Amino acid sequence: MSRTFVLGLDGASWRLLEPWIEAGELPNLEALRESGTWAESRSCLPPVTFPNWKCYASGKNPGGFGVFWFENVDLETGEITVCNGSDFDTPELWDYLNDEGQSAGVMNMPSTYPPRELDGFMISGGPDAAEGEYRSLEEGYTSPPELATELEDRFGYRVHPEPLLSSNDETGAEVDAILELFEARFEAALTLFEERELEFMHLTLFYLNVLHHFFWDAESTKRGWKLVDEWIGRIDDLEDTDLIVMSDHGSGPTQTEFYVNEWLAENGYQARTRSIGNVFQQVGITRENALAIAKRLGIVGLLSRVVPERVQQLVPQEAGLKRGQKLDAIDLPNTRAVASSQGPIYINPAYDVDSVAESLIEDLRTVEDEHGRIFTNVYRGEDIYDGPYVDDAPEVVVEQRPGVHVNDGMGGGEIMTEPARWAAENTNTGIFVASGPSFRSDGEREQISITDIAPTVLANAGCAIPTDMRGEVLDIFVDEPDIENRDPLTDADRGADAGEAVSERLKQLGYME
Repeated sequence: MSRTFVLGLDGASWRLLEPWIEAGELPNLEALRESGTWAESRSCLPPVTFPNWKCYASGKNPGGFGVFWFENVDLETGEITVCNGSDFDTPELWDYLNDEGQSAGVMNMPSTYPPRELDGFMISGGPDAAEGEYRSLEEGYTSPPELATELEDRFGYRVHPEPLLSSNDETGAEVDAILELFEARFEAALTLFEERELEFMHLTLFYLNVLHHFFWDAESTKRGWKLVDEWIGRIDDLEDTDLIVMSDHGSGPTQTEFYVNEWLAENGYQARTRSIGNVFQQVGITRENALAIAKRLGIVGLLSRVVPERVQQLVPQEAGLKRGQKLDAIDLPNTRAVASSQGPIYINPAYDVDSVAESLIEDLRTVEDEHGRIFTNVYRGEDIYDGPYVDDAPEVVVEQRPGVHVNDGMGGGEIMTEPARWAAENTNTGIFVASGPSFRSDGEREQISITDIAPTVLANAGCAIPTDMRGEVLDIFVDEPDIENRDPLTDADRGADAGEAVSERLKQLGYME
């Protein structure tokens, strides 16, 4: 039986890649599509890192594990908290591989911090493995713990690049640091995969989507993809190895910034009050201009250590007030709805939820800019999610049109603007390619769901499929596998809370602006 290597490329989309493939810029990815089966992959809503990496790994939509975006909004208690890996209540495909005696390595996948014990290893990454603002973790991001020293000594491994990319103008050292990170990740993943004779390996390149966000298809992004393509060729050369290349969602150029909470306030769904964040906004103090000054003076690390977290939290983003600051600026008893970025909208349970949701959906479906309707569709959360956590889901979920960034910042006053910080936004269609001795050479096939990948990997490994996985085993095998079902695992090892550190990393990258 062949081994499996899954390469996860955050935010990868055929829309970005096909012009480069046709121009001969990505020959190894082109060869992989020719030798295997490839498709467009549809993400769960919202099409974001949290929750879609876990949708892939668990074979479930967010209703199956309880995380619907980077933050959890509870209007009944008046709290907004940042999610980390311990908030996802689900076993993952590597847990099932382990349970059937197969070893697995997981490297740099978002939603895996704090790391869990595996027969193999887990190396946390993405935006959630962080230590304070602008600083990379030096320990505590690997299981077993001693693996961190080996990674750093042998491969020069870092969890995050330094300096961190945080502006569209930073095309020099910041981009170089990301590419150096990619090299170290690939070298470590392939070496450990071979040396430890693992049956399964997963590697995510989270910072690839950071390049998309800030530069879209510019030269900085192409540099990253040409490096990725070189390593795809090396992985594809491994003997007796099936290679799956996939993404959590896609990306596309941003046309319009839609400030959803400003729209809610303008249309009577949200009432406002005055907060200290509003005062900072009025005098022009933002996290972006403070960071720019700190970078010029070379004191970013110093400030992150000496300025108390509670003080840092008071300074708004250029896009407006975010996370807990949103609730500080809202008159909650007189507010019917509060939104997160990129999709989820929560309704105050003090109101008639059904009637508010019905009105909200009807109103949002008519919102337009010069390019057409802002939303491809607007849903009740209960209609698109299933599983034990549906009751915790946002009551309304918008599907943003490709080219629209739904921004939850409040206090700026404008509802629609030209693109602000991001040159590209996430879309709900990513990529999938499967090539190797186990897979047919079928070329392009119809769209798949991201939840199909986990059961397909398990079937390829000869493992039974848990009955709570919502995805299907894809018909892409040379020899049709014998598919059996099994009861889900119930035991999960969760780590300590890391919410504030996660929040800061997300803000730097623009996810929580």
